[in-house]
Amino acid sequence: MDTVKYSDIVAAQATLKGVTKKTWLLPSKSFSKMGGCNCYLKLENMQSTGSFKVRGAYNRIFNLTDNEKKRPVVAASAGNHAQGVAYSSKVLGLKSTIFMPAFTPPLKVIATRSYGANVVLTGDSFDDAYKVSQEYCKEHDATYIHPFNDPLIIAGQGTVGLEIFQQLSEVETVVVPIGGGGLISGVAIALKTLNPKIRIVGVEAAGAASMLASKEAGHMVSLPRVDTVADGIAVKTPGELTFNLINEYVDELITVSDEEIAHTAYLMLERAKILAEPSGVASVAAIMYEKANFKGRNVVPIVSGGNINMSLLEQIVKQGMMQEGLRTTIQITIPDQAGELNKLTALFSELKVSVQDIEHIRSISSVPIGRVMVIFTVNLQNQAQLKQITDELKLRGLGMKMLK
Repeated sequence: MDTVKYSDIVAAQATLKGVTKKTWLLPSKSFSKMGGCNCYLKLENMQSTGSFKVRGAYNRIFNLTDNEKKRPVVAASAGNHAQGVAYSSKVLGLKSTIFMPAFTPPLKVIATRSYGANVVLTGDSFDDAYKVSQEYCKEHDATYIHPFNDPLIIAGQGTVGLEIFQQLSEVETVVVPIGGGGLISGVAIALKTLNPKIRIVGVEAAGAASMLASKEAGHMVSLPRVDTVADGIAVKTPGELTFNLINEYVDELITVSDEEIAHTAYLMLERAKILAEPSGVASVAAIMYEKANFKGRNVVPIVSGGNINMSLLEQIVKQGMMQEGLRTTIQITIPDQAGELNKLTALFSELKVSVQDIEHIRSISSVPIGRVMVIFTVNLQNQAQLKQITDELKLRGLGMKMLK
């Protein structure tokens, strides 16, 4: 099996029945308004293990030969593929060993181990973990489960496309995040077979756009490095199979910046009450920032995963609140005397401004002797409160500097 047919995806759907979820297709008024289209969120962040990856992993492992099932199952991954392989192996009664970079967030390691996998932390990058996994496969005659460049993996991911059509036959455009290209390859084959008029748009992080670079060059290109907050789609080199399928079935490739991804992740949480990881919201960011022509169309962005690092989530929420004008950081220099700080906190209380954090700085040359720089992080109800703060401080003869 060296390519993927529509019948393979239909067969995969039968294989996955009772194992994976048929995830919700949720109409979103907020993102429809922002993108000027009819937006329906395909919530693969609600899938078992928290991402679409389990679909392909289970389909691949289920179809191992009897001889392959006697060998160890191996994968290299920093996140969602690891959990998909570990979970699938456990359900099918097989042992798995997952190689992950040493920097992998603890929650992802804990989740992978919770599915029964033997996790080996090695190297500083995915490439390092992959190299060690290949050495292990040779030494132990193990079966390697590739994250995207495999027909059975692609067929499993393609079941997302079948579900979308079953849930919304009037779909006109589907927007898919691209890392290695397994998801968009399967989805495109499924939907183009069902209705060739459906437009398939692929989205990469601007700092990891290896598929777009390859398409523009006319051959596969390896990026020297990737730099993006969307680690789930940070792939230096696309797969040969996925590259060929994307050239055949995908209509358009676009990119979104990390800033656009992060703000979309915040708005997904704030407006839609949906927690998704940065790679998972790249498709929604493309709609929100109008990266292609979505106007007036029935558009389905695939929210591909929800396994977010908690420290990253904290940063996204904080910066999102600042961008929305709900939080700001203010620098004020006051006399270093008892009672002066109390005057400021009393002012904030009068204005019904919530103080989130206070920092004092004295021992730097820009702070005059006898004074103290106070940095307030405050939560605001609206932008009008910020003007009230500015006006009151001016009346008291205190200068204020906004920090971003």
